Formats: sequence, C-alpha cells, structure tokens
Amino acid sequence: MTNPLDRTFRGKGTRGGKRFVAGGPRAAGTAKAPFLARLANDWWDRLISSVWSGSLADQTARYAAHRTRSDYLFNSLGLGLWGVLFPLLTVIATQLAGAEAAGRFSMAFVIANLLQFVGTYGVRTYQVSDVDEAESFGSYQLQRAASCLLMVGVAWLWCLVKGYSGEMLSICVGTFAFRLVDSLADVYEGRLQQCDKLWLAGVSQALRCGVSMLAFTVALLVTHDVAVASLALAGAAGVSLLLVSLPLALLETPRSRGVRLVELREIFVECAPAFAAQFLFVLIESVPKFAMEGALAYENQLFFNAIYFPAQGIAMTVGLVYKPQLVRLSNIWSEPNHRGRFDLIVIAVAGVAAALTAGTLLFNAAFGVPLLKILYGTDFEPMRNQLYLMVLAGGMSAVVDFLYQIITVLRRQELVTRSYALTFALSVVLSVALVATLGFNGAVWAYFASMATLFGMLVVQYVLLRVRG
Repeated sequence: MTNPLDRTFRGKGTRGGKRFVAGGPRAAGTAKAPFLARLANDWWDRLISSVWSGSLADQTARYAAHRTRSDYLFNSLGLGLWGVLFPLLTVIATQLAGAEAAGRFSMAFVIANLLQFVGTYGVRTYQVSDVDEAESFGSYQLQRAASCLLMVGVAWLWCLVKGYSGEMLSICVGTFAFRLVDSLADVYEGRLQQCDKLWLAGVSQALRCGVSMLAFTVALLVTHDVAVASLALAGAAGVSLLLVSLPLALLETPRSRGVRLVELREIFVECAPAFAAQFLFVLIESVPKFAMEGALAYENQLFFNAIYFPAQGIAMTVGLVYKPQLVRLSNIWSEPNHRGRFDLIVIAVAGVAAALTAGTLLFNAAFGVPLLKILYGTDFEPMRNQLYLMVLAGGMSAVVDFLYQIITVLRRQELVTRSYALTFALSVVLSVALVATLGFNGAVWAYFASMATLFGMLVVQYVLLRVRG
C-alpha cells in the first residue's frame, strides 16, 4: 500500500551512506502558515510517514552534515538552555513556592544530576570520537538501556536509604525521571554528533529543555506545588524524547549494523574509567551539599546553588567552545604530525577559561550580589566572598572538565581515576569537618579546596602524558 505522505520525502542523492534531500516547504499553492506551525506539521507528517513505512532507519535524510556554523549555533542553544535550566527552575520555584520548597527541589535536582552520570556511564565522548564505528549504534543503545536501568535501581535505593516520603519523594521521582529521559536522549544526540550533525543534537536538546521548563512553570503557576511541577517536568521531557530525539537520530543517520554482545561488553569495559572519573567528579561537586543536608535548613541548598550557578556558567561556556570540536580533535590526534597543533588547542582553551573566569569575577564584583537579591529575594551581601570563591572554583572546574575530555580523546581516561578518587576522599573529610564547624561557609571552602586539588592533579597528569608521549 502506498503511503499518501511519501511525496513529502522525494529526492535524490546520498550523504554519509544515507540518501539525502534538502528540507523544503510544502507544495506551492498551500496557504502560508506561521513558520513554527509549518515546521511542526512537516515534522509530524514525516514522522507518521516513517512509521507507516515500517522503519525509521530506512528513510531519507533531509538535513546536511558538516555545517560548522550551525553546529556552533544550535549546540550553543541546546547547551545554553540545558545549563540555565536548573538555575531558572530554582528561581521560578523560589518565586512561586518559597525558599524552603525551592531548597527541597534544589537538593532533589542535585541528586538527579548525580544519578544521570550513572545513566550516561561516561559514554558520550567515547561514542562521538568513535569515528570508525568500532562499536555499532545498536550496541550503544543497548548499553544505554542497561545503564539507565542501573540508574533507576540506584535512585530507588537512595530514596529508601534516605527515607524520603511525601512531598520530597514526589519531587525526587519527578526530577529523577527527568534526568533519566535526559540520559536516554543523550545516546541519540551522541549519534547525531558522531555523524557530524551536532546542530541537530542541539535542536533536540534545546527543544527538550524548553518544553520541560514551560511545563514546570505552567504546572507550578496552576498548583503552587513543586511536586506536581516536577512530575510535569519529567512528562514533557518524555514526550520530547519519543517524538523528536529518538526518531530524529534514526531518520538522519545511516542504519547501523546489529547489536553484538561483545561490543556491549567493550563499551562497558572501555568506558568504566570514564564513568568512574565523571561520577567521582560530580560526587566531589555534590559532597558539600550532602554534608549540609540534615545539618542545615534546606534553604541553604538554595543559597549554595545560587552562588554556584555563575561558576557553572564558566564551565558551560568553555564547553561551548570545545565540545563541537571533539570529533575533529580526535582526527587531529590520530595524525602524529599534527600533535603540536593539538597542544596549542589545549593551551588556547585553557586561556579562554582563564579569561572567562576573570570576566565573571569582575561582573560579580559589580553586579552579582544585587542581581542575586532580585532573583531570589534574599540579601546575598554576607555571601559576597563565598561568591568570589565559587567563581574561582568554577574556572578550575571548567579546565578540569576540558582536560578530562582531552584525556578521553587520547584513550587514556584510566589515568584520571586515581586523581578523582583521591580528591573525593579529601572532599568528604573537608566537607564533614568544615560544615560541622563553619556551617554554610565551610561547605563553600570545602568545594573550593577540592576543585583546586583536582585542578592541580589533572594539569600534572596531562603534562606527564604528553612528555612521555
């Protein structure tokens, strides 16, 4: 039976092993609808047509690869929305539900962020730098399903051990489910990046974040219940995954060979050091917050995250500079004659991080405290010095994350695990001791000292790695 929507996808030519046609408007003569409405209708028609045909992977690709400008633009949009999602949600929760409820949401989101690293298992950089497709996309999908099941188990165990109930349990269910969807979507967006269509991955991520934020805000406006809003956040993300992220990756990339269990094992084994390092890193960032839970009121979680967000902005911005180039960096490293150029890129990105840190510090010295007061309705003047410490820690954190990605590209990610483990142990000792003696200030100092230690260790690791060849 012929699908009446097939005419939408007529075209010819190939690109990247898959037929390619440029996307275009509907047939002439159709009344012009608003751009977003046309885009949504075209996508819906394409999705239904693909389902009708019985296979998403065998359909015609419509969007071009190798679009560097679009890669930067849409990846920046996606990462930008992803980066500001947590800060904006906490501001919205503070304004509509109060500091205590926002603090609970903030704590739940911190735990969800930690659990997400179990779900992603440190595979993204390994996947996108697998330019020769040593492992099939089917194997990457199966591995992600397995790690997400592990994430669900850890989340259940965490709530059981902590004894969460009532509102806090509902908030955790919503935020954990949201990050579960994020983890599942990541493997499909990684596939798009692997096939040099990072801009489509950015579109997918931006749409998911935007729709989820809107759902959270509307639900909170209507109910003034953070638990209900958290569930709406997860629901909107799930719809975005099913209708956009998953089909987009299958439609716009070549069909992958089948799953092989030996490849599944290889992914788990090869990415275990990366997972350990990333999980330990986010633990290092989270230990001061865990030390505050129970010892201090939940509103302190809100204050800590409020002064942490400018630091997070540094890491996010630096990521916008280098993450679109991870595939190209892998190709540069694969050519021994170009490794001097590779070192120059590393130095340049570190310089960008230093400049951003200095600029952020100056901005916060002039406007940071008044701006935070407007956003959160609390006087942050007593926390000015803590804000500066957080910004400096954020600059070091950005370089740490970059060096980790670089060492992963070099396929030597196991080297950083020891540094992360030592820093984690130090962070636990400092956080418990300093929070018990200095309270909120102790949490900030513990975070700063941990980042400084990790920064020093990874710089030494990278230098030794390059000197030894």
